[in-house]
Amino acid sequence: MNASGKGLVALYLHRRGENWVWQSIVEEEEERRLSSLQQGGILHFRNQDGVLKTAVIFSLSRGMLGLSRAIRAFEDNNMNLVHIESRKHRTKEGEFEVYLEINSENSSDWNNIQHLTNTLKGIDLGLDEPPSFQKVDSVDLGDMIQFPKCISDLDSCQKVLMYGTDLDADHPGFKDPTYRKRRKFFGDLAMIYRHGQTIPRVKYTKEEIDTWGHIFRKLRELHLRYACKEFLENWPELAEYCEYREDNIPQLEDINRYLRSKTGFQVRPVAGYLSPRDFLAGLAFRVFHCTQYIRHSSDPFYTPEPDCCHELLGHMPMFADNSFAQFSQEIGLASLGGSDAEIAKLVSCYFFTVEFGITREGNNWKAYGAGLLSSAAELEHTMKGIEDGTVKLLPLDGDAVFSAELIVTDYQNQYFKTETIDKAKEFVRDIANSIQKPFELRYNPYTQSVEVLNSSVKIIDMAKELRGDLCIVASALKKVQEREGGDGEIDPDLISRYLSSGLDITPYCSRPSSPVTSPTSTTQKKNRSCCISGRCGVLMTSTAKVAHCRNCVASLPLSLPKFGDSLQVPTK
Repeated sequence: MNASGKGLVALYLHRRGENWVWQSIVEEEEERRLSSLQQGGILHFRNQDGVLKTAVIFSLSRGMLGLSRAIRAFEDNNMNLVHIESRKHRTKEGEFEVYLEINSENSSDWNNIQHLTNTLKGIDLGLDEPPSFQKVDSVDLGDMIQFPKCISDLDSCQKVLMYGTDLDADHPGFKDPTYRKRRKFFGDLAMIYRHGQTIPRVKYTKEEIDTWGHIFRKLRELHLRYACKEFLENWPELAEYCEYREDNIPQLEDINRYLRSKTGFQVRPVAGYLSPRDFLAGLAFRVFHCTQYIRHSSDPFYTPEPDCCHELLGHMPMFADNSFAQFSQEIGLASLGGSDAEIAKLVSCYFFTVEFGITREGNNWKAYGAGLLSSAAELEHTMKGIEDGTVKLLPLDGDAVFSAELIVTDYQNQYFKTETIDKAKEFVRDIANSIQKPFELRYNPYTQSVEVLNSSVKIIDMAKELRGDLCIVASALKKVQEREGGDGEIDPDLISRYLSSGLDITPYCSRPSSPVTSPTSTTQKKNRSCCISGRCGVLMTSTAKVAHCRNCVASLPLSLPKFGDSLQVPTK
């Protein structure tokens, strides 16, 4: 630190009345003391209360643009900033000098501060962040409705239909000016958010935390009795990494980091009830639009709209499950470019599965839908009603789902069941395949963009990528088989059937007009069929080791890959 820097430190400390460790840098003894405490650009001193502090001075070459980044660097390294001041540089036009004070306990702290200060001096803190670059192919969509092509496009998909900052007259908080002001705060917070930014941490009020606590305690009792195993398995991690507690409302940024590490899902704040098209589009990119506001405290167990209790206590544990995350994304991908009528069908699918779905576990029925798992009254009413027969539980069937009424302010008239959540996924895939688009869409997780597969070149490129994954599967299977001596639980034929079963490359014009059926009936039909492609009715023995029978392969307009052969897995 040069003489002007020392003088600046002395000026600051003198102005603040600190009992700094040197009194006069002119005196030789004090100069030696100053030299002994100097750490190559930082100075250490003890204030009147005996607290050790470190003073740091550095320059900003582009005005004050980089100050927030510099402060963030200290905070990210767990350094406690206790004082910040700045002034224009005395000799360099347009530059500023920044003075920071940091609590420092020992030489280890001093070394860490020194290293960080040296790093800050070697970078340009004032440069603006360049706009994110995402190359998106230009594709003629014809008459199709436009849709987001990359994850940053979701910034433009924020059409709020209900509530937001304006509440209906029958809303519990309509006559509460304090609540309405609070809702405006949350709405503004969501509308200024952009992809890639850190989600702001909200300071919730005592009233809001108390409301959360009432709901949290009641739901936890019911979850242990009625929630599906996937939901319960992920709860402990949410408690550990996201601070799920009755006296704390979790922060979206913590949940965001947790989900990204688990399933690649993300959350982003939303001002209110989004349009179905915009909401489903987010799922296509593994983004869940999540509210940060909480329901009115006058009735903790009722809300006419999604709030953070619904999102955090109902949805988040399921989004931490890989299979369910994929299930949700497939609904979103199917929605892109769909007509209003097709969006309405997908909304019904989403509503009666992701929101109000029920599945079997052993001899019991369990809830996996967030609408049930976040509503204590409806969860208890529904599950007890199933037990005593007063609640209608119907098979998941297309016609029944599409004709059912979607009720958001009362209990549902009926609920739909599947034997497993995977069966619900198959049902949704059937719905997606019935949407007649001129091309298929694929999500690329590396670029976080949607690729339009509208040419043979793109399809072949995708097949090459899949080939690489299949090689990994084959190699892993071979190693497991060798380790277990060929007597392990993994059946190569089961994997082969899983990869090829249900694949249909029949042109849309040749497909049946009503492909959507109940998962139960579909399963029964496939079980009667021998061949794993499910396209012929020739019965085969259970010991057969082929992927397709001759009749099936011959009838295909294009040859499907014989996964059982290409995997080259050892047979038992």
